[in-house]
Amino acid sequence: MNYSRMKELLSPHIAQIREKSFISRELGMIHGDPSVFLMILKQNQPPFSIDDYRLGVVVRGEIRASINLVERRITAGTLVFLGPGSILSPISFSEDIEIYGMTLFADFPMPFATGQMPMAFNGQIRDFQIQVGESDIATVRHILDTIWQAVHQSDYNRQTVSSLVAALMHHYDGLYRQHTEWLQASQSREQTIFDRFIQLVNQHCAEQHKIGYYANRMCLTERYLSTIIRQTSGVTAKEWIDRAIITRIKVELKHTDKSVARISDDMNFPNPSFFSKYFKRFTKQTPLEYKLSN
Repeated sequence: MNYSRMKELLSPHIAQIREKSFISRELGMIHGDPSVFLMILKQNQPPFSIDDYRLGVVVRGEIRASINLVERRITAGTLVFLGPGSILSPISFSEDIEIYGMTLFADFPMPFATGQMPMAFNGQIRDFQIQVGESDIATVRHILDTIWQAVHQSDYNRQTVSSLVAALMHHYDGLYRQHTEWLQASQSREQTIFDRFIQLVNQHCAEQHKIGYYANRMCLTERYLSTIIRQTSGVTAKEWIDRAIITRIKVELKHTDKSVARISDDMNFPNPSFFSKYFKRFTKQTPLEYKLSN
């Protein structure tokens, strides 16, 4: 879901959404009204992948969505970050939903030098959702409102907007660090292991299909990791890996022009025949049938 795809989906509706949204090659914004989300969902069946940086805040209402395999209930007062490579499957929005946020497309001039990106955005974390206080929400709203005003000026200054985005990202990063410290102090070891496992699966499922890889990365035995994941989530580690693989395959089949053979190779399957049998075992359709049906 990059700039080109969003522009294609939204172009017929620009007049309808202009008051509460903005889109350019560098960034997109929504200002309270979730109409843009709803239009994209109607025209672009999930799951779909995120190729850019998305930062937002839910001011009112509730969203339910599967984000990188895990179903989330996102309520008012929540900061949301989705990074490149995230896979999103929205489930529902409450009728009173109010969202403010922005998308930084590939052409946006990032305000950080190579290696200087704040920790929360350096690629190690695919997504996060943090419940914060009213003062932090107000700070986010003030920065977003200022960016909104800046991009609508006739003499739109890119450097000003880039600096404001840096301030917003630093604010998110500071809150993420506080949240991480709180989790480390309050969260059980088992939940910490599960969260780390899901993070690694989301990052590496395309090339790594075996539990042993993840156990080794976490310095755990395969048996111990499998036991902890089953006890914590009620789902086996292998099933989580399979879910991630199947979800990513669906995204590739739906939203790219890649051949089945190319996807099989990209996803590190030994051959297209094995790939097709694997996919059909979980979906009851061959990859080609699924692609044509979507």
